[in-house]
Amino acid sequence: MACAICETRRPRRFCPGVRGDICSICCGTEREVSVDCPFECEYLQESRRRAKPVDLDPSQIPNQDIKVTDKFVQEHADLATFLGQCVAGAAFETEGAVDFDVREALESLIRTYRTLQSGVHYETVPQNLLAANIYRRVQAAIAEFRRREQEQAGMVRTRDAEILGLLVFLQRIEYDHNNGRRRGRAFLDGLRGLFAQEEPVPEPSASSLILP
Repeated sequence: MACAICETRRPRRFCPGVRGDICSICCGTEREVSVDCPFECEYLQESRRRAKPVDLDPSQIPNQDIKVTDKFVQEHADLATFLGQCVAGAAFETEGAVDFDVREALESLIRTYRTLQSGVHYETVPQNLLAANIYRRVQAAIAEFRRREQEQAGMVRTRDAEILGLLVFLQRIEYDHNNGRRRGRAFLDGLRGLFAQEEPVPEPSASSLILP
């Protein structure tokens, strides 16, 4: 019997992504590259624990002009949690979505909320269909959140600037957690550990958003 991927080396472990036995070399090189690895794979989770942070050039991280302090995040912890739930729920409900799709969706959301700061409403929807679906789901959840605010308080308290700042906060976490693999979902795996994979309820919660 040979590895189900390279068809050369002797298999050493079962891969739920290809539903066959593979060698350890292919497991390491093809994991989240050519193979869609399910979160529950023990070898994927072990690689998460051992993975070294990806070196990032700070100059390549977008939206650096938007300052997001620890104090700002702490003061808006409920909203941060809600937005994290929105992004997680939208991604998990979008079949085939990976971290790079979430990155694209977050960048488009940030561009949209930047235009709102100037008093112009212009939606920047991603061309990538997976990212576009995540974008629309998050926008719909935010709209519902604000509708309930209006019903309960008689006014919308959540400002566009607050949403913008927290979207940038999530974007920076995504850049920090993205492992650079084409089908990588390390960021989504982190969100999965924090939030139930259910439709986010548009009500502020009392917890904070801190990824491991």
